[in-house]
Amino acid sequence: MTDLASRELRVLVAVADTGGFSAAAAVLGMTQSAVSHSVRGSERRLGAVLFDRGRSGASPTPAGAVALAHARRALRLLEVMGSEVRAAASAAAGAGAGAGVPAGPLRIAAFRSAALHLLPRALGRLTERHPGIVPEVRIVREVGRGTAGEVLDGRADLGIATLGTTSPVPPELVGGVLVEEGYALVHPAGHPAPRSLPLIDWTENCTSYTRDWWAGQEWLPPATVRAEDDGTVLSMVGTGFGMAVMPELSLVGAPPSVEITDLGPDRPTRSVGYVTTPELASSLAVRALIRELRAIAG
Repeated sequence: MTDLASRELRVLVAVADTGGFSAAAAVLGMTQSAVSHSVRGSERRLGAVLFDRGRSGASPTPAGAVALAHARRALRLLEVMGSEVRAAASAAAGAGAGAGVPAGPLRIAAFRSAALHLLPRALGRLTERHPGIVPEVRIVREVGRGTAGEVLDGRADLGIATLGTTSPVPPELVGGVLVEEGYALVHPAGHPAPRSLPLIDWTENCTSYTRDWWAGQEWLPPATVRAEDDGTVLSMVGTGFGMAVMPELSLVGAPPSVEITDLGPDRPTRSVGYVTTPELASSLAVRALIRELRAIAG
């Protein structure tokens, strides 16, 4: 049997989060030997070593990373189950205003421009309708596994992600497009020859469709300046340092020192949407947030 109890899952997560057996024991109020015994039992039943042990602590093996993702997601489902069962019981008992509505933490992973310009209005509407929901937003760079990886690893209930042919919704998740945003040329306001400036770029601005479009534009040079994020790019453009090709979300609230020029009907675009697990997609809080995101995006 490979069934693990919730307490065993919590031990695995605590060891991973603290980086060691002693630290996990302190967090859990257990002895180090009890933590070690629990991990060994989990490894025996799962048939794999979950942690590399060393002088510097404990780190998940590849098999351990898989186990931890499932453990975090399973523990989160148990929390959601408890919250929603209590809400249903409260509603059935007619406990007054607020009975039966979603409540508790709602963990969201979002890349920077979505967190700045898409989420705030949705969360404002969400918490006004459901004051019991407590949003917890983490900024995650949309590179590599990005926000979808946070959901897959059980660290977020919902991720705001870039979606497309090169970054589809992972098969283990569900999701949908919220907004299709176009790219524009951004350059210093009033510059007599903005296309002569160096091209500034940042890592997250990286869909292959956009790169293919860039490659076909003879007037666009290779990027010679790299910045940390889109806010830094805007600041550099505003001081006259260069030009950039940026998506619409990154240009919300752009300073008057920059000028935004439309790139025409053949401009590149990117899709911004949400991803979540099939199980959490039916939870009250996640469904409520998706409704609000769709409402403001529409």
